[in-house]
Amino acid sequence: MKLYETAMTPSSRRVTIFMKELGIEMEKEQLNVRAGDNLTPEYLAKSLNGKVPLLELDGGEVISESVAICRYLDAVTENNKALFGKDALEQANVEMWHRVMEFEGLYAGFQAFRNLTGIYSDRETCVEAWGVESKKRVESFLPKLEKRLAESEYVAADHFTIVDITGAIFIGFAANGLEIEVFESYPAIKKWFDSVSARESFQQ
Repeated sequence: MKLYETAMTPSSRRVTIFMKELGIEMEKEQLNVRAGDNLTPEYLAKSLNGKVPLLELDGGEVISESVAICRYLDAVTENNKALFGKDALEQANVEMWHRVMEFEGLYAGFQAFRNLTGIYSDRETCVEAWGVESKKRVESFLPKLEKRLAESEYVAADHFTIVDITGAIFIGFAANGLEIEVFESYPAIKKWFDSVSARESFQQ
């Protein structure tokens, strides 16, 4: 198998951390998305959406979207990590919190960053007002996450799951990319983030 990625982008980091949790190693090819490596005819012929990461299987099949890649790797790798949950109820809770974390947190953060910075203004229309609104949505989500983490060691279950991977990436992005004072304002989030990001899988 081969993974096409841009190592420090949130979506690529999610897959890399997931792989490390399962002890998976594979060939990787780095793409420079700012330079448009993901928009070449060769890459677009492989990719569903022209984004990274992308997993190419030995038989030539390809899987786009980071969570789909993680689900595939989890299914084909013998493990007892239960990163998507152990039983029906836990799997539902993982799915529920993952959707919330993505839509109210990570994706809102992406929209805020892209529209406020204009980082990809050469290939998309950036609307500053939407960036401001998206950042407000991120800020309004943080109290909900703080409440949850004041009650639970992990976001979705009584053990580490993919939601904690996505969540930690989101919080790092909110604090560094969006310059939101997360750690100063939300002690439960800070305690959880410090614990999760100290895991071996998060180390560069």
